[in-house]
Amino acid sequence: MSDTQQRIDALVKSSDILLFMKGNASFPMCGFSGRAIQILKASGVDPKTVVTVNVLEDDEIRQGIKEYSQWPTIPQLYVKGEFIGGSDIMMEMYESGELTQVLGTGE
Repeated sequence: MSDTQQRIDALVKSSDILLFMKGNASFPMCGFSGRAIQILKASGVDPKTVVTVNVLEDDEIRQGIKEYSQWPTIPQLYVKGEFIGGSDIMMEMYESGELTQVLGTGE
C-alpha cells in the first residue's frame, strides 16, 4: 500500500462520517459536492459533524481516493469506514430511506 493509500485508509477509519469532496461543507466547490452535503443535511446529519477532505488541496488524495475505492468520481461518502458511494448513490439511498439507516439518523 502506498503512502497515499495509507493516508486515505487512516482518514477513512478515523471518522464516522467522512466525505471526500471538492471544497468543504460550508463552501462546496462543485455541484455534486454541494448536492452530497444537502443530502446529508436532509438525512438529519449536522454538516458540522461531517469530516470533509478537500481533494482540490491535495492532488495525491484526489487521484488516490479513486484507486482506494475503485470509484471514478468525487464526492465519495464513507460511513464508519465503509464506502457508500457518490452523490447519485446517496440520492437513491436517501429516497429509499436506506441512507438514514446507514447514517443512524432514522427513526
